[in-house]
Amino acid sequence: MHQKKAEVVDSLQIVSFKIGNEEYGVDILKVQEIQKVPKVLKLPFSKDYILGVIDLRGKVIPIVDLGKKFGLMSELSKSNRIVVVDVDGKKIGLSIDTISNVVNIDTDKIDPPPPVVKGISSKYVVGIAKQKAGFIVVLDINQIFSAEELESFEELKR
Repeated sequence: MHQKKAEVVDSLQIVSFKIGNEEYGVDILKVQEIQKVPKVLKLPFSKDYILGVIDLRGKVIPIVDLGKKFGLMSELSKSNRIVVVDVDGKKIGLSIDTISNVVNIDTDKIDPPPPVVKGISSKYVVGIAKQKAGFIVVLDINQIFSAEELESFEELKR
């Protein structure tokens, strides 16, 4: 008698979004919430990719323009959204152009990142997911910010 081995297909559920014409995604378990861009308090002498801070239910959250952080063109518009993510226990708002959707991607459909991905350091990238509509660059949210940047975000809250 032949026993069939159960195939385990691992999948990753990601929130996908656009910055410019490119599609990116982050693990849904890292996403706390998605909202329209609220009033942002701009802070003097901060890095150009830091839009400022917002009040999120009594907590001060730094807002980062992910397009600028990656060296991509992005403009604030009514369709922009803030994706609040958890990075090493710290909440950070990522300003992105538009939310696309939540997708389940089989891990075998995610290729490792090439050495250079559109100017973004490949350490930020988990891989490139192949979808019917094109590619999604799957980001490692824990690698996007250095320890120094995370510390500077904490200083913004003071």
